[in-house]
Amino acid sequence: MQIQESVEICVTKKYAEFTGCASRSEYWWFVLFLIVINALLGIAAEALAAAFALAMLVPYFAVGTRRLRDTGRSPWWWAIGLVPAVGAIVLIVFFSQRGTTPTTPT
Repeated sequence: MQIQESVEICVTKKYAEFTGCASRSEYWWFVLFLIVINALLGIAAEALAAAFALAMLVPYFAVGTRRLRDTGRSPWWWAIGLVPAVGAIVLIVFFSQRGTTPTTPT
């Protein structure tokens, strides 16, 4: 999956869809998109960066939930992110693991 396809899926097709699974590439390309755009907007205008981050919270949690499901975990694992430092590391490890959904060759 390419970055354009990932962003299109996460922002337009599955904006608030918490069911199903998301591949590693779909998740990580979308996260890269969020980081780059938010950094660029932060340089231009902090208010725009804040508005963009707020608008992208729902698709971020949706793709993260789908990614957790793909790794065989419950979406309740998001709660581990509330544990300072360790929680974020655990989530990064979970999001980086190989999924259980078979991939189709493109």
